[in-house]
Amino acid sequence: MGAHRLPSALSHPEGSTAVAPSTRSRTWVLIVNYRTAELVVDSLRALAPQRDALAGCVVKILDNASHDGSVDSLRAAIAREGWSDWAELIPLEENRGFAAGNNAGIRLAMAAADPADYLLLLNPDTVMRPGAIAELVAFMDAHPTVGIAGAALETPSGELDRSAHRAPSALSELESSAQLALVTRLLRRHAVSPPRSDAAHSCDWVSGACMMIRREAIEDTGLMDEGFFLYFEEVDYCCRARAAGWAVWYVPESRVLHLEGASTGIRSVARRRPGYWFDSRRRYFVKHHGIRGWIWADLLWTVGRTTYLLRRTLRLSRRSITADPKWLTLDLLGRDFVALLSLLTGKSHAPHH
Repeated sequence: MGAHRLPSALSHPEGSTAVAPSTRSRTWVLIVNYRTAELVVDSLRALAPQRDALAGCVVKILDNASHDGSVDSLRAAIAREGWSDWAELIPLEENRGFAAGNNAGIRLAMAAADPADYLLLLNPDTVMRPGAIAELVAFMDAHPTVGIAGAALETPSGELDRSAHRAPSALSELESSAQLALVTRLLRRHAVSPPRSDAAHSCDWVSGACMMIRREAIEDTGLMDEGFFLYFEEVDYCCRARAAGWAVWYVPESRVLHLEGASTGIRSVARRRPGYWFDSRRRYFVKHHGIRGWIWADLLWTVGRTTYLLRRTLRLSRRSITADPKWLTLDLLGRDFVALLSLLTGKSHAPHH
């Protein structure tokens, strides 16, 4: 694919309404479920009334070997609610992670006799607001150079979250770990999640909780990297799509309620962060910044973290300091030290840069 020009920043002028989606556009919605059947049913209820605005919209629920009754529960709900003409449950034999679950659906979509124009990756812990899918489709129809578009994510309290992000770097690790206003001001151009904008704009990556991908972008970028079990896979995919020449845009006209962490518990400060989060972070840095970049990221994270812990211990900060998962410092540095030692002794293989 040749280089693409970015669309105009004035894609949705203030006060204008979105262009109606083309009747030729076909959209597949992919939802990966792992023991969250009730959340999936709520998500399907929100999707049902939006199908009339979209020609040929279908939903594929990929169950990642839940083994908790999810398959029977979802099949019963689809039959009971009369969704069987557009929603299909596909049980997978094993749970190989979020990327692998989505890839199973992507393969089906790409191999279909009438391939979809767009694939929407949707978390089970999301509820699409009215018109949310139509807004994304309309934006993609109007901007053929955009390969990936993400919605504005609402928190359960009704506030809009920061949904357009920059690619993580060593400096962004320093900014986030320090939690210090001065550092944030100095490194504001490196912050992963900059202040929210009300206008559609390009960005490095959007959340995989609601991410629409153009079929041609998938053809150029390939499948998601299944080396990421959970987390950072959408960051990696957006970076790869941009490297292939496709733009990534944030579309705030599309609104989605995101019960972040409802399906994984990642937001709970009473629990330790799962090991796969640290493994995915490490994989991202090595893959996109090399081993040196990963080490620098850890070093700068440690510098920022040390200042944060010192201020918290001495109560020197006037601002509220974010609560952390248990043993965060030990888990991150401990796991990365073991991984580095294994790499140096030749017992593991890092992903290619």
